[in-house]
Amino acid sequence: MSSRRLITPSERSKLDPFVVATGDASPRDQRDLMERPFFSLAKAKRTAPIVYQAGDVRVEVYAVPEHGMATIWDADVLIWAASQIVEAENLGLKTSRFLRFTPYQLMTAVGRQTGARDYKLLKGALARLQATVIRTSIRQDEHWRRHQFSWINEWEECARRDGRVQGMEFVLPDWFYRGVVDRSLVLTIDPAYFSLTGGIERWLYRVARKHAGRQPKGWIFEIAHLHAKSGSLVRVSDFALQIRRIAVRQPLPGYQLHIEREAHRELLRIVPSKLSTSPVDSAVEALGTPHANGIGIPHAGLSGLRTHDSYSESNLESNLDSNCCSGPVRLADNADASSFADPPSSKLPSQPSLPLLDDKAGGRR
Repeated sequence: MSSRRLITPSERSKLDPFVVATGDASPRDQRDLMERPFFSLAKAKRTAPIVYQAGDVRVEVYAVPEHGMATIWDADVLIWAASQIVEAENLGLKTSRFLRFTPYQLMTAVGRQTGARDYKLLKGALARLQATVIRTSIRQDEHWRRHQFSWINEWEECARRDGRVQGMEFVLPDWFYRGVVDRSLVLTIDPAYFSLTGGIERWLYRVARKHAGRQPKGWIFEIAHLHAKSGSLVRVSDFALQIRRIAVRQPLPGYQLHIEREAHRELLRIVPSKLSTSPVDSAVEALGTPHANGIGIPHAGLSGLRTHDSYSESNLESNLDSNCCSGPVRLADNADASSFADPPSSKLPSQPSLPLLDDKAGGRR
């Protein structure tokens, strides 16, 4: 009897594509990704896992040796996807986890060059996003305690016979997509974020945007606590030195950093320098705080305390988590690195070709 190979159908065959037809969308980030260690902060390949525990919240990130862990520069792909999905829904268009687009649209939106080398680096980013495995208890109910997924389920490039790429497709995980379509879990970010060159700088801006927001008095963190939240691989002392250097340069758009000391603790105060960072796109109902009683705040007087100013209460649950440093102090990466797009060696056509479309394409824009 001859053996028959089982062919698993692509997930894309079950989804209507969301065709991205424009690059115009305000950058938006997913709150859960902004305050917890989901990405490597260095360009160098990382295979060491991230294991982060704060109260009932647990995050585990695993990488394979072939590709390494997805980096915070690779996360620009997810920021771009979230921005396009929210913008389309604002316009009343249908969206999907299955995105169809041109590389030109993505790279120009996140400040990348469009040379041949940059396109190759983009494919490397997609490979790392697909190969990285995440396990987390975030946004799980009482019966389902752990969710496992990759940042991209599958991806493919569409090319002509002469090799010229006409478009790309990828499928986002349901966990990420649900966190984007729930408007209370999305924040706009400053477009200047994409110009930040250092991994810790980029991570620190996302923490600032999430916690300090637009509060006049900002937010205070203990440096050792920030180190634990970063998932970084350097020693605490080296991490503190990098934070001090960043505070001297003041590179974060819309925020000022101040080093303070309380007894033997070194603190970082993050204060908005201007009210240029936009709020959530629509009115947000306060989130519940089911874990509030179970999350200890041993550094509540210093690390991550929310000032009593006007601020969305939807941050309350995650901010209580931010106060906790119950997990072991972890070790980050170089404070400065280039983005996944280096200077181009050759240019692709300045006008992109749109992806191949069909009559079922949902959310065409």
